[in-house]
Amino acid sequence: MVQAVRGMRDVLPLEARRWQTVEHTVLRVLRAFAYEEIHLPLLEFTELFARGVGEATDIVEKEMYTLADRDGDSLSLRPEGTASCVRALSEHGLLYNQTQRVFYSGPMFRYEKPQKGRYRQFYQIGAEAFGFAGPDIDAELILLAHACWQALGLRDHVRLELNTLGASSARQAYREALVAYLMPRASDLDSDSRRRLQTNPLRILDSKVEKTRALLEEAPRLSEYVDADSQAHFSRLLEMLEEAGVDVRLNPNLVRGLDYYTHTVFEWVTDDLGAQGTVCAGGRYDGLVAQLGGRATPAAGFAMGIDRVVLLHETVHQQQPRAAVDLYVCYSVEALSAAGHFSEAARRELGGLRVRQHMGGGNFKKQLKRADASGARWAALIGENELAANAVTLKDLKSGQQETLSESAALERIRSVDRSHEQER
Repeated sequence: MVQAVRGMRDVLPLEARRWQTVEHTVLRVLRAFAYEEIHLPLLEFTELFARGVGEATDIVEKEMYTLADRDGDSLSLRPEGTASCVRALSEHGLLYNQTQRVFYSGPMFRYEKPQKGRYRQFYQIGAEAFGFAGPDIDAELILLAHACWQALGLRDHVRLELNTLGASSARQAYREALVAYLMPRASDLDSDSRRRLQTNPLRILDSKVEKTRALLEEAPRLSEYVDADSQAHFSRLLEMLEEAGVDVRLNPNLVRGLDYYTHTVFEWVTDDLGAQGTVCAGGRYDGLVAQLGGRATPAAGFAMGIDRVVLLHETVHQQQPRAAVDLYVCYSVEALSAAGHFSEAARRELGGLRVRQHMGGGNFKKQLKRADASGARWAALIGENELAANAVTLKDLKSGQQETLSESAALERIRSVDRSHEQER
């Protein structure tokens, strides 16, 4: 039996129901904030990520799935969405003298060590805003994510961690100071941090190795190098978040792993998933558009890890998601045509109702057993008597009550009960 590639996974029907709940909720919030959807290709030229994400990052150095096509061009499966989003909007002239708020969703690919909550094919929903230089867009993106947590019932299970990297010049000055501090102590660093010391030293601040973390306690602080304008931007952002009632935890070691970040960086973190605690992350990347060949454009955004959000949703809301079926249609042999007519009428007139018509024959007792197993709230029975009376027997599988009604009355009965339950919720 051929098995799935390591790090790739199947999302089976039961989990897919919860997945749909999470994804639809997040996308609904994005649309409520008037962000517009963009679809991006899975494959890009490798150069896009080398220039955008950074050649010295772990992603580009070790984690990309890269191949040569028949023309000899180097292509890579996208490891993240921001660089692709910038490329697409720039290529189609949507950033020149314009502002844009967009979102995308879909799979990303990184060759990482698979573990719970971390896969080599993983899914993200990203939101990006272009042309806004002030801290108000930083606040909006954070509040957008905050609204997602509220809508998903996860607000009390995540926290916001925030930092500022300052302008690129401040980040560079701090980088030099950090290297100067760590070089004489390189032998005390863990192996990953020693490698990063030569390539991406700010990532050492993210180290989870206790010995390295202890060494960093006496290291120069990034906040000491942040320029006055960046500090003012950050202070105003903190004021906006306080006014909005969003709790913030300042994290001076938060730098993010991608080279394009400047100024604000943030992560939404949970303690309920063990080591894979970051469920959403982002910040400003004001230099990326120019870095990829466009005009200088202020920009900010975030990416939400849907695999982890689904896992967190399951941890917090252990009840099963809504069943896959609302109405199960049962029928006798002679009523096959009538059953098909009623099923189509239900789908047409009760928008969104999920109707499953029984297959495989069997008596009504067997069919009702299947209806119960499907999780449906309603069963419609059409037999010889119903066929003669041009009627339907509608059974509420939750209460056990049933009544024989005309087709239109049966549909209205379902509609009225579902409407009252929606109002209660």
